[in-house]
Amino acid sequence: MKEFNAQDGSKTSTLCFGCMQFGGTADTAASQAMFEACKEAGINFFDTAHTYTDGSSERMLGQFAKLDREKLIVATKAGYTGGCGRNNIIRQFDESRIRLGLDTVDILYLHRWDPETPLQETFETLGALQRSGKIRYIGVSNFAAWQVMKAQAAANIAGTRIDIIQPMYSLVKRQAEVELFPMALSEEIAVAPYSPLGSGLLTGKYFSGGTGRLSTDKRYAARYGQKWMLEAARSLSELAAEQGIDAATLSVAWAAQNAVVTAPIISARNVEQLKPSLDAKDVMLSAEVYARMEALSPRPAPATDRLEEASN
Repeated sequence: MKEFNAQDGSKTSTLCFGCMQFGGTADTAASQAMFEACKEAGINFFDTAHTYTDGSSERMLGQFAKLDREKLIVATKAGYTGGCGRNNIIRQFDESRIRLGLDTVDILYLHRWDPETPLQETFETLGALQRSGKIRYIGVSNFAAWQVMKAQAAANIAGTRIDIIQPMYSLVKRQAEVELFPMALSEEIAVAPYSPLGSGLLTGKYFSGGTGRLSTDKRYAARYGQKWMLEAARSLSELAAEQGIDAATLSVAWAAQNAVVTAPIISARNVEQLKPSLDAKDVMLSAEVYARMEALSPRPAPATDRLEEASN
């Protein structure tokens, strides 16, 4: 597991807080309360993006982070819209730095793969930002393993490297275990996976009449609506009740306990909703509980097995 340091030398916290709800479902008061709750729990890693809530997320995070800047690791993302060409990265990142009020951003991710822009142009741009001291580390989000390695080759030519990846990962979305995690371990790349609660499915709230993305957004409903996923979530809730621990806490702890994971990204709309995820910071699952959780969802076939199947 690769770690990062804040500017004052502090190590990366074992959880990262995702600020996607700042300025959206969380108003200023709720957003600041969550930020402060994270700090009190020892979280020093905060994630946002140029595209989140029309810039409100970055502006709020920048405002909250002012007093403790050197103790924090602040990450943002560029290139979700407009591609990863030089001009777009520079324009979006300049806007992000102004919103955040920062001279230096610790991590800049490419928000998604851009098949149109030459990788060399992208990574020469990122390398120049790094050499100028405007960013400390380079990351990629939502990349497949082959895309990461292709991008890493371009980064090496540009005199830099990809330091961290951000894949989706939860008990019901385990595809990252097939190629991304082994690649990250081999290449010493940090991993900050998002959505460890499966967009709320693994909290169990939907079984008690709760609402959220799965009940309001057709895309998320389709992503997490498979019968086995619902059964896994229900069984997890039963296991959580048996153990006397919140299902959300179990889910985040399970993701964090993977040896490759640096820090799962947690998020919420308010402090009350956030607390079970924060509690995972102090939870070490027993071998028995971890194994029982593993058994709730199918483990993806290793890449070598799939290649053998394809050749038959």
